[in-house]
Amino acid sequence: MKATGIVRRIDDLGRVVIPKEIRRTMRIREGEPLEIFVDREGEVILKKYSPIGELSEFAQEYADALAEETDQAVFILDRDVIIAVSGVSRKVFMDKQISPEAEKVMEERRPKLFNDKGIEAFCSEVPEGANDYNLSSSVLSPIIVEGDPIGVVVISSKGDGKEVGELELKLANTAASFLAKQMEQ
Repeated sequence: MKATGIVRRIDDLGRVVIPKEIRRTMRIREGEPLEIFVDREGEVILKKYSPIGELSEFAQEYADALAEETDQAVFILDRDVIIAVSGVSRKVFMDKQISPEAEKVMEERRPKLFNDKGIEAFCSEVPEGANDYNLSSSVLSPIIVEGDPIGVVVISSKGDGKEVGELELKLANTAASFLAKQMEQ
């Protein structure tokens, strides 16, 4: 754990303010849920809560099935990072920060087709080894639960010269809808 040197007092209602610099660095927005953990040494740990993270094993299985049937790369993102990868190396893409384009798809709550963007459509930085897959186009579909965007399903072409299109858009929408229904149960 990294010390910040910042000290805050708990107020009379039991609240503590997370400094703006830390909120900005950790991309914590107003109203965003945080999980609270206590370890054996008595340390209190705050972690960004990812509702879709609870389904990460299920999301991975769904991504595997979708990638196998489409022969495309499939990614499932939560609000901050990639949580499931199939059709390409998990090691290269797992836990990478999502792109501003993916955030915008969530905000707008509408799917989007990027014929001119592969990795850049959903990943904020091109990870080392990612270019080996030649992901040239992507479709992004937001996962909406009770009106709130909690993630994105991404299907990307894998360097075979074939761009993603309407079929992949429908498949991504179906996957996003299915994952959202799993969250509502």
